[in-house]
Amino acid sequence: MYTNESFYPAAKYLSIGVMHAQLGEEEEYLGSKIDDDYMDYVHPHWRQYKAPQAYQHFLLGLVYAVIFFMGMMGNLLVIITFFTTKSLRTPSNSFVVNLAIFDTLMMSKLPAFVINSIVEGQYFGKLGCDIYGLVGSYSGMGAAITNSAIAFDRYRTIAFPLDGRLGMKAAIGLIIFTWLWATPFSILPFFEIWSRFAPEGYLTTCSFDYMTEGKSTQLFTITIFSWAYVFPLLLIALFYSRILSHVRAHEKMLKEQAKRMNVKSLSQGDEKSAEIRIAKVAISIVFLFLCGWTPYALVALMGCFGDRKLMTATFSMFPAIACKTVACIDPWIYAINHPRFRAEIQKKVPWLCIFGQDPPKSNSAADNKSTASDVSEAKSETA
Repeated sequence: MYTNESFYPAAKYLSIGVMHAQLGEEEEYLGSKIDDDYMDYVHPHWRQYKAPQAYQHFLLGLVYAVIFFMGMMGNLLVIITFFTTKSLRTPSNSFVVNLAIFDTLMMSKLPAFVINSIVEGQYFGKLGCDIYGLVGSYSGMGAAITNSAIAFDRYRTIAFPLDGRLGMKAAIGLIIFTWLWATPFSILPFFEIWSRFAPEGYLTTCSFDYMTEGKSTQLFTITIFSWAYVFPLLLIALFYSRILSHVRAHEKMLKEQAKRMNVKSLSQGDEKSAEIRIAKVAISIVFLFLCGWTPYALVALMGCFGDRKLMTATFSMFPAIACKTVACIDPWIYAINHPRFRAEIQKKVPWLCIFGQDPPKSNSAADNKSTASDVSEAKSETA
């Protein structure tokens, strides 16, 4: 357990940086605008780099401002539409809304980052850093395991369309589980029981401490790497691979049945279309997950076990951008791409023209001809 004295926002917080500026120092290093009482939380690795230029902070702040606007708009549209439209309040959609809530938490950190970029440090001190890390931990791990829950729900719905659909009570239970899943490794560093939250990169963001030397840090890093990245990724890959296997097996059965009946096919086109759509969504989800969290995982492992010479302050800022970009894109992939969500959003905000026209409705009579329609409809309901 760490015993460093806690530092909270105070008037003297920026005094060090102001003093350096008054002295007219030609070169400032990272940490020059951090109060001495808080420097124990800034690893010496970051202090060896020159402080970024003002335009670098400005560009990062601008990027985060755009992500914040787009992410908040998309996620809040999903949340508001879900809770104000009774027909959308289904078990499958509840997982999508839970993901939107986690992503909204991720977006809620960005104004603090913009302020930190303006002052080129931790404006809210240790307390602000701890809250920033806590919110990021909950939103990151919660979103990861919610992706796994969505994959599980889709697998149950598509593989067992008659008796495998989750009820609302089961869905709520899984949603509670996602929050419980994110709790241990969010609370432990927040109270400095195991690890802690510390500034990283340009010292304008905070994450769990993967830089402090020692067995405790290494064990925590490996544990959280497995808990927040490896397990959710394995579950996502497992359930989506089973969905694709189920669709292929069903297609093979239809072909064999058609051969016995001496006909060309039995709604093979519908089945092929369903398989293609499922494959596209599965690939998109796994790709987004990998793009969002693999960079952060690699930086943490590199900082804990690897060659830190490769981990410059600028390099370490890109993983944070990646995971927040994914939180911004999630609602557009999961919910706004859903025909029913899109239609309801267009009703509520008709001036928002970016969704385009509603897609033509499918021919329900043709869809009911074979079990392939069950797969297609299940996919449509849960996409």
